Amino acid sequence: MITNADAGTADETALLAALGVLRSAASVEVCQTSAPGELDGALHRAGSRRVVVAGGDGSLHAVVSALHRRHELGPDRVLGLLPLGTGNDFARTLGIPLDPVEAAQALVDGVVRPMDLLIDEVGQIVVNQVHLGAGAEAGRRGKPWKERLGSIGVGPVNLGRLGYPIGAVLSALDPTVLRLRVEADGEVVTDVDHPVLMVALGNGATVGGGLELTPDADPGDGQIDLMIAFPRSRTARLAYAARLPFGSHGEHDDVVTLRARTVTVSGTEFWCSADGELYGPERHRMWRVEPAAYSMIVPAA
Repeated sequence: MITNADAGTADETALLAALGVLRSAASVEVCQTSAPGELDGALHRAGSRRVVVAGGDGSLHAVVSALHRRHELGPDRVLGLLPLGTGNDFARTLGIPLDPVEAAQALVDGVVRPMDLLIDEVGQIVVNQVHLGAGAEAGRRGKPWKERLGSIGVGPVNLGRLGYPIGAVLSALDPTVLRLRVEADGEVVTDVDHPVLMVALGNGATVGGGLELTPDADPGDGQIDLMIAFPRSRTARLAYAARLPFGSHGEHDDVVTLRARTVTVSGTEFWCSADGELYGPERHRMWRVEPAAYSMIVPAA
């Protein structure tokens, strides 16, 4: 089990309770990490054993990214997730309980399922979602609210999930409109003559602690769920943002949704938010789906 050495007291309490369940069924070695070198060392010691990530989407991203860099991914590489983050979006997609004890029991009783992975042309990976435009801006503007509200609640059940919707509304009021060419499987979906508010590529269904940005995304179907939003007027943008918390934004007249195996975005400078990590500015990015890149333990139901 890989844990965050900087975790708070609440996480330590939840971790101890989960370990009680896991150690009743298996031998568990706990490795605390706080730097990439420590993570590499923990993965090296793990060998072919199953690795459980105790943390949120960022922690899972770090582990999968390290395994990808080490060329140690594949259908036989089995990971588990004990959701101790603020958003826990990938856990939500997979139906993993947010209660640590219930999640630990699901690790004991669960089944192994292949997981897809999104990989861009420079080798960066996406476990859950990558979005740009207002999506990345919403993450950036919502981060302070996520941190503030994350302290209200217990463990993974907290108000931090409201950070992203708040950021989305702030971005809709003062948006960064992009001129982008978006291609799906080589076919042009939109070009630079149509202003774009937001582009999202989903392997998982939600971001920001349950916001269903690509609600039908399935990380085992070998497809990228692509969502492009074009709302231009202030009223249309606010209507789009108001639909986001309910996952009904796909019904907006200025939203396009489809599935593809490769997605290419180019045009004016844009920032990307991949599994909560912001990077950029970029002028070109291409993502492809790698089916069954690794496996995860999910609830048997």
